[in-house]
Amino acid sequence: MDPETALERLNQQHLEKLAQQEVPEIRPLLASPDPLKSLQELLQDRSTWYEEAHFTCSTRNKSAERIAQEIIAMFISSGELVADPHILHVRRIHVDGGYNTVVDWGGIGRIAQNLKLLGLPRRVFLITDSNIRGLYASMVSGTLQSYGFEPLLYTVPAGEASKSQDQLYALYDWFIEQRAERGEAILALGGGMVGDLAGYAAATYLRGVPLIQIPTSLLAQVDAAIGGKTGINHTRGKNLIGAFYHPRLVLVDPAALLTLPVRERTEGWAEVVKYGIILDTNLFAQLEEYAETLREFTHPPASLLCQIVTRCIALKAAIIEEDEHEHGRRIILNYGHTVAHALENVAGYGELLHGEAVSLGMVVAGMIAQQAGIFPEAELMRQNKLLKALGLPITYTGSVSVRDILSAMQMDKKVTGKQVRWVMPRHLGDVTVTAMPDDLIESVITAFFTEKRP
Repeated sequence: MDPETALERLNQQHLEKLAQQEVPEIRPLLASPDPLKSLQELLQDRSTWYEEAHFTCSTRNKSAERIAQEIIAMFISSGELVADPHILHVRRIHVDGGYNTVVDWGGIGRIAQNLKLLGLPRRVFLITDSNIRGLYASMVSGTLQSYGFEPLLYTVPAGEASKSQDQLYALYDWFIEQRAERGEAILALGGGMVGDLAGYAAATYLRGVPLIQIPTSLLAQVDAAIGGKTGINHTRGKNLIGAFYHPRLVLVDPAALLTLPVRERTEGWAEVVKYGIILDTNLFAQLEEYAETLREFTHPPASLLCQIVTRCIALKAAIIEEDEHEHGRRIILNYGHTVAHALENVAGYGELLHGEAVSLGMVVAGMIAQQAGIFPEAELMRQNKLLKALGLPITYTGSVSVRDILSAMQMDKKVTGKQVRWVMPRHLGDVTVTAMPDDLIESVITAFFTEKRP
């Protein structure tokens, strides 16, 4: 922190105490004849210590939360953060020649070692977003360089709006300017938007270049980065343009969740709950048991997080190996997504985070199934109670038009013969895919999106 900012903060703290009619703490620096000069001399005296530090973090114009995020990210991306004992889970996904998903607490700091095992060319193209860049990009690039790689960095603006044709073509332009070659890998370092965008670019540039997924959000770690779906949004629908394209490696570091803002971490639990509802009652019960710990994150449980993430990956991997291109059973992974995608599109990408929209979509799907007589009300209430306990929305307070939602649903990828195929729960851990009566769909959606709530 520069001396001027430090003095401003000290003076502000002094004034706040006076305003609260409290006795201000005696600060020797403020009591000196020239406080600014004293701070400048103090900085000069400490500068040699700063130069010897392994890590330095500028605090200028940053909130306490951001500073904490950056410090944690330094330890993660340097490889210094290792669980005791070391937590490492590897799951081979047997599609398209096969590739590993590696769950490694602190694994972002070991990216280079994993890439070495793949025998990739030295030049790699590191794609990230404007939020993740400030946390990880510098140290990840340095680590890659120390292992003989030549990383080139490209940053897209953070947010779902970047999953667009404009950003895709900007990436193509950059690859061409750098003369990227077919054997050189793209590293997608970020959340679901980065993974989808960079993944689709990898699938289509030169008809396919190696892709490494390094998901940093919970939602991407348990869902978006697994299974080979890549793509961008269209103004008329979410994920309408894309390709199935599997990576060479998925490196999942649950420690990265320590640097996420609360809202972005919370949204990811929607996809985790989804796995419990469609496939795994034991996972659902585990989430119920630890909901408060997982929501509050005051004492992040490394082993529990790695266990949950690993379980979700295993569940999705088993489905993908059975139905790689979503011609059959893989459709159940879209539970809650029919309404979610329509809502994201109608409300405008970014108003709701994807996981928040999925949470609302699961509530609606559960209501439809319950009113159709195939899902017990007690289990619907249990679903909604868990979503709420994890900090996810179960009611909608926005202003979207019901007609717009119903219209957008017709662009859903699960529409066949102009009928939406719904993923409907019958019991926790058991779902079916079926068409539902139009009048029931309209009735439930109308009530859900127009009911006035406190």
